[in-house]
Amino acid sequence: MRSNTYVPEPPVVMPPARTLGVPGHGELFFRDSGGEGPTVMLLHGWTASADLNWWGAYDDLIDAGYRVLAIDHRGHGRGLRAKARFRLDDCAADAAALLRELELAPTIIVGYSMGGTIAQLMARDHRDTVAGIVLSATAQHFRESETAKLWKWMGFVSLALSLAPRGTWTAVFRHAGIRPTAATAWFQAELTRNSARDMAEAGRELGRFDSRPWLGAVKVPAAAVITARDTAVSPRKQRELAAAAGATVFEVPLDHLQLTSQAGKYNPALLRALEAVQAVADVKAA
Repeated sequence: MRSNTYVPEPPVVMPPARTLGVPGHGELFFRDSGGEGPTVMLLHGWTASADLNWWGAYDDLIDAGYRVLAIDHRGHGRGLRAKARFRLDDCAADAAALLRELELAPTIIVGYSMGGTIAQLMARDHRDTVAGIVLSATAQHFRESETAKLWKWMGFVSLALSLAPRGTWTAVFRHAGIRPTAATAWFQAELTRNSARDMAEAGRELGRFDSRPWLGAVKVPAAAVITARDTAVSPRKQRELAAAAGATVFEVPLDHLQLTSQAGKYNPALLRALEAVQAVADVKAA
């Protein structure tokens, strides 16, 4: 065995994996911790999977008494490979349909980055499945000029990942100064599960997303966990989103990708946000 060849072992024991056929949506892959506690559905970010985004939070949420569901969105991880182009609306419909099929609606939805846009769409279009939302490291839109330049590269990204997914991610890791180790082997292996076409189209979808015209009219209990040192999604835009959603705000001094590496800072804020949303939801339900 070469010295730089590692088995892609996950960093923690993940909640049990499930694949469920949902009429009109196909087979959906998700993690399900089970249990009798209140349910929380976790929605991951762009180019990630449920595990890549949330592995650092699973244990703390379960230890706090929650039943944790975490779905892989279309084209991401083990998520559905559909012939139709990637649409955020379809991801929201998938997540809502899964909750209905499991008879777990309504529940609290936690959306990180791209998952936050999907959570907003669920609250607008599938209100019966949403008891409340926690939005983190996300925004109402991604239309500033710097981000717009990124979307123009999506065709190139799609081609590179289609031709050489492992080599492309190796180059990305090398450019970021991340050396091959036993710890990073799993991350790279998970990233290669993604559909190149869907990654590119998801990037374009984020560039088209804009909830500013309608979010204020969506009345659900809400909280925001703001990553205050975020270099990918401006903290200013995160605060604007929180104000528009009427969200209770919790801030953590983290960058966009540090929610797992700094779980000790991120998870307490997430738990407080969930408690705040649950308290309001309980009052509304009474």
